[in-house]
Amino acid sequence: MMKKLDTILLAAMVTWASSAMADDGATLDRGRHVFDQWCVSCHGVGDRMPGTASLAAKYRGSIPAALEERTDLNPDFIRYFVRNGVLIMPAFRKTEVSDADLAALADYLSHQKK
Repeated sequence: MMKKLDTILLAAMVTWASSAMADDGATLDRGRHVFDQWCVSCHGVGDRMPGTASLAAKYRGSIPAALEERTDLNPDFIRYFVRNGVLIMPAFRKTEVSDADLAALADYLSHQKK
């Protein structure tokens, strides 16, 4: 009886972990899509991207300027600047970037190269 219960619990844990990993992959894909739709034109890789150029001037090479190359971003930081803007970056309303899309974007950018 105990062995059967252990087997059932193990199967449930494997199923839950597989589901969580699939959800994580879907969230990261959604975040990449949101980045490509709303952010890449200013924060993509390259010198002609105004957001990337601004961050390059600010950080003077101490950290990467392109957001997708950063490893120090956390979800709260990303959510704050998307909703509030900074300097010439506009704030994005919930009608533009929904809370769910913002959560996916924050997850995508905070999981880069980690």
